Amino acid sequence: MDGLAPYRARIEPEWIDYNGHLRDAYYGVVFSHAIDDFMEQIGLDAAYRESTRCTLYTLETHFHYLHEVKSSDTLTVRSLVLDSDRKRILAAGLFTCDRIVGPVAAAEAVLLHVRQGERPASAPFPAAVETRLAALNAEAAPEFPRSRKLELPRRPGA
Repeated sequence: MDGLAPYRARIEPEWIDYNGHLRDAYYGVVFSHAIDDFMEQIGLDAAYRESTRCTLYTLETHFHYLHEVKSSDTLTVRSLVLDSDRKRILAAGLFTCDRIVGPVAAAEAVLLHVRQGERPASAPFPAAVETRLAALNAEAAPEFPRSRKLELPRRPGA
């Protein structure tokens, strides 16, 4: 199965701090948009969200800042699936720019599939999405930089 198309983001002038570097908060903005793009590519698109009232909630996010990003850079985020189960995804994003060889930042997030409503609750993924996630998990890059390992704890019988 094909991997995911990368997400591209242009750096906005107001995202730059007094040192001429991308403010740390804007890595989160870019990663959030990359996750939206990821959702579209795995089948959790707008039509799915509208028809099922299901979406992804972010439970936890970690960032690794590896190199300075400047106003002239364009960020590319390669989305990866590091792990998944019936209701959760451990997603990652490798941030690159043309000026620097290798990643300039990395992010990981634990995402929960939720059926929205008066009382939102976690819900299993549809079979097609589970299959897509399993295929993407098999493609996950071993070079992903991790300083503290996020993981999806397993409960017996879950």
